[in-house]
Amino acid sequence: MAVASARHILVDSEAQCLDLKSKIEQGEDFAELAKAHSNCPSGQDGGALGEFGPGMMVPEFDKVVFSAPINQVQGPVQTQFGYHLLEVTSRTE
Repeated sequence: MAVASARHILVDSEAQCLDLKSKIEQGEDFAELAKAHSNCPSGQDGGALGEFGPGMMVPEFDKVVFSAPINQVQGPVQTQFGYHLLEVTSRTE
């Protein structure tokens, strides 16, 4: 079974998500932005979610994590929790 690890930043609006994505693309540190802005408790760990398999996260999240290129920030991804920026840090098939 596939296993992935990822980190994310969870915010309330698509606009805020896009603003943070722009900052990351301009060289700001993903983990520092997660600590400062994420609504998820994982923000204190730089957004790190650890390892998980398919079906352990909400479907919209799973779809990105198990298909997106590694180490590229994806998003905004909307779920019932809000808007996420996602970065897959590793994945095994």
